[in-house]
Amino acid sequence: MNQIWIIAKLEIRRAFFSRRALWVYLLALFPAVLFFGHGVNVQYQRSEYAGKPVTPAAILDRIPTGAAESDVLAAAGQPITDRQWKRRDTQRRSLQYYDGSNRVWLEFENGALKSTRRRTLNSFEEDSKVYAGVFQFFYLRLAIFFGCLGIFINLFRGEMIDKSLHYWFLAPVRREILLLGKYCAGLIASAAIFGGGALLSFGALLAYQSSADLQSYLQSDALSHGTWYFLSAVLGCVGYGSVFLAAGLLLRNPIIPALVMLLWESINGFLPDLLQKLSVLHYLQSLCPVAPPLDPSVPPLARMILAPAAPTSAWAAITGLLAVTALVLYVASRTARRLEINYGTE
Repeated sequence: MNQIWIIAKLEIRRAFFSRRALWVYLLALFPAVLFFGHGVNVQYQRSEYAGKPVTPAAILDRIPTGAAESDVLAAAGQPITDRQWKRRDTQRRSLQYYDGSNRVWLEFENGALKSTRRRTLNSFEEDSKVYAGVFQFFYLRLAIFFGCLGIFINLFRGEMIDKSLHYWFLAPVRREILLLGKYCAGLIASAAIFGGGALLSFGALLAYQSSADLQSYLQSDALSHGTWYFLSAVLGCVGYGSVFLAAGLLLRNPIIPALVMLLWESINGFLPDLLQKLSVLHYLQSLCPVAPPLDPSVPPLARMILAPAAPTSAWAAITGLLAVTALVLYVASRTARRLEINYGTE
């Protein structure tokens, strides 16, 4: 354990600041930037509508379909915006009102109310589902996947390219210890980057919510959801890191195992139950606290790929992921014992 820790400390700078992996930080920070930008837009809209006249929702809800324009204006008062146009032989008009939290559009045709549309300035329920979708479809499937590819592939393959791996092999340390030390260095770096990115984006999600929604969420599920998102990101680094560390030992070209692994993770929903348990993504999605939204118009084939398979229990998912990781590291350690360096072939 002491040797593993010494190797990890020597390698951790390379894992954090390798020039080949600086783009990993961009992947980790992208969701936080996305939700921070959305929060700025929400705050701008709130300030814009703060000085607008408010029409109580009870009044707007009582207006029936088919009501005349004059009756609507008499009941609801002057709108925020009033647009009129003519399309073919139909006279159209759109009146916009604000009820304190929602924007309401009343759509008229030839002087009669045809439909009513509502759009909230910000819905915490919708935002939490969007966050779940971004986390599962982008953060787990792409950001952590390719981030771990960039970090862990370089731990061995990068040193082969730099022609410096033989110095490690000349040191009086077992190959398995060297592999575990490098793995720990990569895991610390990737967990800090992507676990921190998950918490940062989750904080950006909460920063612009209304005080009532935020208080209610903090008293109910905030701590649990934040913990499971963070844990999912860290365990993603655990699983994908072991796979790409082994790939750096076994294969010269990292693109091939990356494409194979990405294809395997993508078809997870089509596989039998037993084979699904050999997928890192299956366990990670089982840990996510909120299911991602799927548009009903999505084709069935795409829905099968995007929708997670039937989840396992949280502790079974953690145990299964750790078991898969241990198996991969065992295979990698056996390979490391027989590895011989010939820079002329690299």
